[in-house]
Amino acid sequence: MRMLLRPGTTVFRKPCRVFALGKRRLSSFSDNNENREKPKTFEGNNRQVVNEICNVLESGDSWGPSSETALSSLNFKPQPELIISVLRRLRDVNKAIDYFRWYERRTELPHSPEAYNSLLLVMSRCGKFHELEQILGEMSVAGFGPSVNTCIDMVSTCVKANKLKEGFDVLQMMRKFKFRPAFSAYTTLIGAFSEVNHQSDMMLTLFQQMQELGYEPTVHLFTTLIRGFAREGRVDSALSLLDEMKSSSLDADVVLYNVCIDCFGKVGKVDMAWKFFHEMEANGLKPDEVTYTSMIGVLCKANRLDEAVEMFEHLEKNRTVPCTYAYNTMIMGYGSAGKFEEAYSLLERQRAKGSIPSVIAYNCILTSLRRMGKVEEALRVFEEMKKDAPPNLSTYNILIDMLCRAGKLECAFKLRDSMEKAGLFPNVRTVNIMVDRLCKAQKLDEACAVFEEMDYNVCTPDEITFCSLIDGLGKVGRVDDAYRIYEKMLDAECLPNSVVYTSLIRNFFNHGRKEDGHKIYKEMMMNHQNCSPDLQFLNTYMDCVFKAGETEKGRAMFEEIKAHGFVPDARSYSILIHGLIKAGFANETHELFYSMKERGCVLDTRAYNIVIDGFCKCGKVNKAYQLLEEMKAKGFEPTVVTYGSVIDGLAKIDRLDEAYMLFEEAKSKRIELNVVIYSSLIDGFGKVGRIDEAYLILEELMQKGLTPNVYTWNSLLDALVKAEEINEALACFQSLKEMKCTPNQVTYGILINGLCKVRKFNKAFVFWQEMQKQGMKPSAVSYTTMISGLAKAGNIAEAGSLFERFKGNGGVPDSACYNAMIEGLSNGNRAMDAFALFEETRRKGLNIHNKTCVVLLDTLHKNDCLEQAAIVGAVLRETGKAKHAARCW
Repeated sequence: MRMLLRPGTTVFRKPCRVFALGKRRLSSFSDNNENREKPKTFEGNNRQVVNEICNVLESGDSWGPSSETALSSLNFKPQPELIISVLRRLRDVNKAIDYFRWYERRTELPHSPEAYNSLLLVMSRCGKFHELEQILGEMSVAGFGPSVNTCIDMVSTCVKANKLKEGFDVLQMMRKFKFRPAFSAYTTLIGAFSEVNHQSDMMLTLFQQMQELGYEPTVHLFTTLIRGFAREGRVDSALSLLDEMKSSSLDADVVLYNVCIDCFGKVGKVDMAWKFFHEMEANGLKPDEVTYTSMIGVLCKANRLDEAVEMFEHLEKNRTVPCTYAYNTMIMGYGSAGKFEEAYSLLERQRAKGSIPSVIAYNCILTSLRRMGKVEEALRVFEEMKKDAPPNLSTYNILIDMLCRAGKLECAFKLRDSMEKAGLFPNVRTVNIMVDRLCKAQKLDEACAVFEEMDYNVCTPDEITFCSLIDGLGKVGRVDDAYRIYEKMLDAECLPNSVVYTSLIRNFFNHGRKEDGHKIYKEMMMNHQNCSPDLQFLNTYMDCVFKAGETEKGRAMFEEIKAHGFVPDARSYSILIHGLIKAGFANETHELFYSMKERGCVLDTRAYNIVIDGFCKCGKVNKAYQLLEEMKAKGFEPTVVTYGSVIDGLAKIDRLDEAYMLFEEAKSKRIELNVVIYSSLIDGFGKVGRIDEAYLILEELMQKGLTPNVYTWNSLLDALVKAEEINEALACFQSLKEMKCTPNQVTYGILINGLCKVRKFNKAFVFWQEMQKQGMKPSAVSYTTMISGLAKAGNIAEAGSLFERFKGNGGVPDSACYNAMIEGLSNGNRAMDAFALFEETRRKGLNIHNKTCVVLLDTLHKNDCLEQAAIVGAVLRETGKAKHAARCW
């Protein structure tokens, strides 16, 4: 049941001090003229008292005992008109409230409705409504509410200050106390919301409240609502409102039809725009210039140029004076379609009809030329236009933008100087264009110079200026300079948005300054009242954290996204899965993928690629294959990354025929395959000994103009070494060097192992020395291989030296290394050295081969080391017994 105040009624009463109303009607909450406030004026002494009171209130910084004493000393006669006059003069809401309360205490009289309304108007002037709820509560108890003018003024103030949410809250607060907000207050706020993106739901809420209050909507109000919904692409809602309007017996006017044609056409509903045009004519309404111009614009945007021309000619047929707006729209349409000859012809036709083409017409052509990148033609048109219309700021901005995009920066600077000579000074858009383009061309010093040269008396930098410069400096590693610009932004009282914080964090992390990146994140979260984090910002921070190797912090960040009230999107999950894959947790892909689907996330190509890669990395290649098919079924074209992941996954589990089929499928779709995919196949074929096929893949790679990388060569070398085709491997190594590919630690390790395997130990040692000359640190496997090889070759001195160096560098020799050294020392007749190493091997708990024991035992006997020989013999017997027991078991 609605409890709304009507004129002459109160909500409820209880014992309180109330201004004597008698039978006088209360202030109405509708737009009846009879109830509007009439201002009261004072003459003589009253005006002097008001001046004195205002002087006392405005002299002190804050309210206090001294203020009360000074007011009391004025000794004025309490009058309702007095407080109203004082409140109308005050500009400080806090002083107004303090005076309002002091007057109430001093006179012990209740305030009049006019006094309360005057106080609300002070709040409105200051734009501060922190005491609104209390004041409205007192008015409700007293049985009266805000007047129509006051209600409209409060909402209008919020609208002018672009504080639409506060205006909405004002109306909701009035409704809370059962007051009836004014019709004009609603329409003003709805109109303001219609100009802001993504606020159609707020408009609809206000509209429904108006209907609840019994207000009859007008055609103009419906027009505003339909425009807002159609502009956001919410076509069904806009059509529902149109049907509701018709069911209310309201007839659509030309303005409404024009709005429908324009808005529906701009969101791509051309047929709907045509329907409104024909419906308009059927209802007896004559399309005006705006109708035709809107329809022409809609058709041009939809690339239906023939229909647009037909519409234009229909408009022109019965006109003696050209419609400038229609000409400008048609010229823009020709320009967008690249039909510049027709556009120039239309200019001449307009001129022939006695209408000089405006600067807007020329700007339309220049805008189209900019899109096409036709710089020289644009400069020619620019010179020609001066005969008809002087260029304006927009003209210069279009040309400067075009020149900067084309890399003609000197010409852009000259044009800016000529602009100033013509009496036009660069605005903030001009500066933003130049700064952004210079940053993208990596001419950061020039961009900074443009920024520093800004004349703050003419224009001041806005958030776009600061953001472009901060991002440009950060991307090239000048993160400290970027941070200084950020500080200047704060000094200029220009509030950073989430884009600025995102740029700072990403660039700090990208250039190895992760601690500074974390500080920026904390700084934003502390100042979230001025700038709230959005999902893109949180996703970027999580991505940076994962890339910095902070896996657990990345996991926590994913949960923090949810804590901030956001629903993780496909990008959030993609970042999480990718980060975990890189950290070695690919096995979690499956669970996260299904969580992602349960939450209704719509996967895009990037998300599919990451999930497919995760499945391949954790061995679930069949699942990856299924996702590839699902991706194609849903209309997403697999990329080189998609095919690369699945081909690599299949190659690693020896499903090479399937991998090769996918390889051929990718080629048939004209996907530019990269070295990584070719290398995956070479590695796969090589590992299973299909070396000829590996060579064919390598040959195709080079025929495509691609250069094999070190991973490609290593895959082929490893296959040749395993097949003991060592000469072919050495030839392959030579080809690698001839193609200017630098071998790495793995390359040398493969060759050393292969040469030792075929007992070419001295050749292996040559490669060992070459590797060290290149400044590469051998791996533990390379050390073990080389030590064993040298020992077996009888080069005990080198083997021993290498063995000691390996241990000295923190290496831990394995059982094979110790056994090789013991055998080498034994064969070199260094019995006691071999025995010492034998004892060291036992102490480390490493396995000693029977063959090693036999070789050592023979050497000890030859050198009459009988005591040591007895120990080795005992170990050999124990080993034999253990093996015999194991066999019996």
